[in-house]
Parts: sequence; structure tokens; C-alpha cells
Amino acid sequence: MEPFSRPQPALPAEESSSVLQKKSRVLVGVTGSVAALKLPLLVAELLKIPGLDVKVVSTERAKHFYNAREIPVPLYSDEDEWQLWKGRLDPVLHIELRRWADLMLVAPLDANTLAKLANGICDNLLTCVIRAWDLSKPLLFCPAMNTAMWEHPITAQQVEQLKGFGYTEIPCVVKKLVCGDEGR
Repeated sequence: MEPFSRPQPALPAEESSSVLQKKSRVLVGVTGSVAALKLPLLVAELLKIPGLDVKVVSTERAKHFYNAREIPVPLYSDEDEWQLWKGRLDPVLHIELRRWADLMLVAPLDANTLAKLANGICDNLLTCVIRAWDLSKPLLFCPAMNTAMWEHPITAQQVEQLKGFGYTEIPCVVKKLVCGDEGR
């Protein structure tokens, strides 16, 4: 875990130049869907975008699907939330991450975390970041679950709830699933 530093004061307009471009900051949330195995690829593709700074927040269950050593950016999970805060004036990680990011991408968003978010449950670092999210900033989510779970009537309600918060859905695709089924 890298320590947070407070933002530096902005340069006056006359001192800034086109060389000093503000980096865009993307916070990637990853949950316990088998699609989390693509996290290294997702991060690698994001890092190809010039001027993009990336950090990742992972649920504990997501860690089962990827190798943390393959993630070349700061990677945070529940343990980091509790290690950072020791006393009253210490930073609170989920608030610091919320402040840091310009955009949040939750990919994949599993059925469990979808249900938590739709109902306001914030019991881990990722759900706390999202619950504290600044709604003036974009939050994109990519649902990823077995087709049988996707087709359950409550899933559509929960997706609509997130969209009602102002979040943007990146829709599922039809393909052969890890379990062997073909579907969303």
C-alpha cells in the first residue's frame, strides 16, 4: 500500500504549460466474479492510455481469480483500510480513494456486490468507496455473473437501482462462460 499525500497547490496559470498535463485518475473496483481473472489484462490496457493513473480496489473474493503480482499499480483491499487508520487524524482509505479518483470503473461487478450496492450495504473497502462516491463523477459498472443469475428478476431491479443513482452500466456480452454455458 502506498501512502497518500495531500494534493499540491495548483500552479498559477502563467506558470503552467502544455507539458504539465493533469493526469486522469481511474479507480478500478474488482469483485468476486470469475471475470476478475481478466484484471491484469484490464489494467494493462488502461495503462496504455497516455496520462491515465490507475489504482485498484479488490474484494477479498476477487483475489481468488488473479495474481496480485501481475497488477503493476497500487492494489488495495479490506486489510489496507484498517492498517492505514490508527487514530483520529489519520486518513480514512475509502474517503482518500474517493477523493483521488476522477472516475470509477467496477469490472467485474458480481451478483453479490450488485445486491449490496443496490441496497446500500457497505461492508468492505470497495462498497464503502462506492457508498461515499461523489455523484458528480462518473461511475461505470460491468455486471458479470452466470446467465441464470443474470436472468433472475431481481438482477434487473438492482441494475436499475444503480442506474437510478446515476451510475452507468456497461452491458454484459453473450459468450461461452467459464462453466461451459453459452449466454450473458
